[in-house]
Amino acid sequence: MKFLMVGAGLSGAVIGRHLAEAGHEITVVDSRPHIGGNCYTERDADTGVMVHIYGPHIFHTDDAEVWDYVNGFETFLPYKNRVKTTSRDPQGELGVFSLPVNLHTINQFFRKTLRPDEARSFITEEQADTSIADPQTFEEQAMRFVGKDLYEAFFKGYTMKQWGCHPSELPASILKRLPVRFNYDDNYFFHKFQGMPESGYTAMIGKILDHPNITVKLETVFDRSEAGDYDHVFYSGPLDGWFDYELGRLGYRTLDFERFTYEGDYQGCAVMNYGEVDVPYTRITEHKHFTPWENHEGSVLYREFSRAAEPEDIPYYPIRQVEEKALLSDYVKLAEATSGVTFVGRLGTYRYLDMDVTIREALDTARGFVQCLETGEKAPAFFVAPL
Repeated sequence: MKFLMVGAGLSGAVIGRHLAEAGHEITVVDSRPHIGGNCYTERDADTGVMVHIYGPHIFHTDDAEVWDYVNGFETFLPYKNRVKTTSRDPQGELGVFSLPVNLHTINQFFRKTLRPDEARSFITEEQADTSIADPQTFEEQAMRFVGKDLYEAFFKGYTMKQWGCHPSELPASILKRLPVRFNYDDNYFFHKFQGMPESGYTAMIGKILDHPNITVKLETVFDRSEAGDYDHVFYSGPLDGWFDYELGRLGYRTLDFERFTYEGDYQGCAVMNYGEVDVPYTRITEHKHFTPWENHEGSVLYREFSRAAEPEDIPYYPIRQVEEKALLSDYVKLAEATSGVTFVGRLGTYRYLDMDVTIREALDTARGFVQCLETGEKAPAFFVAPL
């Protein structure tokens, strides 16, 4: 059968590979001049640094099958994301602190020498706002678990810049887990498997797409009228875009990058957040630190700015507040009444997805689709519900 993958990112590549191995003819189209979507990496010609062109992507997962899958196409070398943040302490002095908030952060920030049990008591009994019994907003969640000082230093300003609104307007679910550790573990992620592809994500996705049954067409804009030329379409573009935005546009945040270079080591870490509201960017990323097994004299860095996405922008983060969820529900109904297409990935399901979850859902979608072929059932518009 003939299947079309709209988008040459992780979703299209993984689903396309699975169906190609099952003997089907796959066409992958992408409007950009490269594969990989927002995971695209390339070597900087002047410094040799592997640059994450659309911002850093760090692979972390507890899913052993997904970890084995990516390592089947590219060697992943150890990498631990240790984020720092520049902010002011309670005395108003600017300092560099460790994230996520951990025992070192607490002791440095409050100028104390607390042990783990002492720090837990200090935060939960003296700092946390225990009057908030059922946190409903991001602000209430942070105040409830870490208190006013830590919230204002590490969460408030950064969140306002990242999301373009006050934390009191965001749901508590954004801070799902207790945002503090009572030990000196400064590994940003807690997953069992963490690493970076030795030759970059572009090389990995290129190998996934390297199959005789797969044809890749770049700089090719998909038109919905072309869907009839295929037995089924897997669409990883914006859900509302499939329907030509007829009900309105779903809201996204986008990122602007201010690229600059430096001879030497600019900040000594891969990611430096800036929690102060008056600093216009959210963070600076220094890309050579994402490949600690390499050595480079020169350095490539990005200052990262977040703002509301306009129609011509690359959408990064789905907003998913009340109004967007109502509109999403209407688009889901339209999609479910449409045949011959399955919506996949971050944009197709209007959900923020880490790379490992994207791959997991792509594998499950491909397997579920093959099962539909075998049983004669109609393939659903969504193998994973957006709502």
